Amino acid sequence: MKICIYGAGAIGAHLGGYLARTDAEVSLVARGPHMEAMKRNGLRVITADEEFTVRPTVTDDPASLGPQDYVIVTLKAHQSPGVVELMQPLLGSETAVVTAMNGVPWWYFHGLDGDWDKSPIESVDPNGAQWRGIGPQRAIGSVVYVASEIIEPGVCKHFDGDSYPLGEPDGTRSERVQALSRKIIESGLRAPVRTRIRDDIWMKLWGNLSFNPVSALTCATLGEIGNDPGTREVIRHMMEEGQAIGEKLGARFKIKLERRLQGATEVGDHKTSMLQDLERGRPMEIGALVTAVAELGDRVGIDTPYIDTVLALVTLRAKTAGLYVG
Repeated sequence: MKICIYGAGAIGAHLGGYLARTDAEVSLVARGPHMEAMKRNGLRVITADEEFTVRPTVTDDPASLGPQDYVIVTLKAHQSPGVVELMQPLLGSETAVVTAMNGVPWWYFHGLDGDWDKSPIESVDPNGAQWRGIGPQRAIGSVVYVASEIIEPGVCKHFDGDSYPLGEPDGTRSERVQALSRKIIESGLRAPVRTRIRDDIWMKLWGNLSFNPVSALTCATLGEIGNDPGTREVIRHMMEEGQAIGEKLGARFKIKLERRLQGATEVGDHKTSMLQDLERGRPMEIGALVTAVAELGDRVGIDTPYIDTVLALVTLRAKTAGLYVG
């Protein structure tokens, strides 16, 4: 089994590191000092229980790798459209492409029942670059429940979580998704196959679409936002709007809104990824987490005044900081 991890940052290095301990032929597409360090010294993964070093193939030239069985894209969503052309040499006739990233995936309407406008979602797939260049028939969905960080070039430190749920957009338990699930489980991680992967996507997105932009606007942690009456109310309204959109599109929310909100609050002294990006001067992941939800609301006819207001504010915040990706 040939598996390419496209984007060997914190998540890609974690998943790729584990997979490289199996008999799979694993390659990592990376760049810069991180790539050079992995080429020179291997990829070192540090967890609470162990530390190990693996030596997968590492390159910044996807064309050198040839067609793969699976390409697992672990970039941020706004980076993904820009690598479609570079990915082409990796795509054979049977290659599956796994979207292991946060937010609304570009393939969202593929295989989805309902009489919806199923054109590409502009905020995550401008001009349909991924829909046309990759093809929705290749897509396998995934949700990342892992916290890790590249603490120095070539070194990935894992903090929490070990699950990468997988699912076909049409809900089938295909052999290709089951085979990948088995390989990830063999590596020591969890990868349950879901027949309703969009439910999992919405469960994580529910918190990301609300807490992330509010944190970037307030520079507050999850606990501070959730325990402040004013911001907690804003979060609640944003989550209500998001749930209405998700349910209109057929998603099921397995827990109550208040429980999901309180769960995020109880994480406490943690900064969201969007706030961390703002503080570190990195492009802010607004499109897939917030803009796309507003876009879906427009398609299904649900007003999103709270989401729209926060989106306008955080977009300007990103623009003034020079960190906006349109």
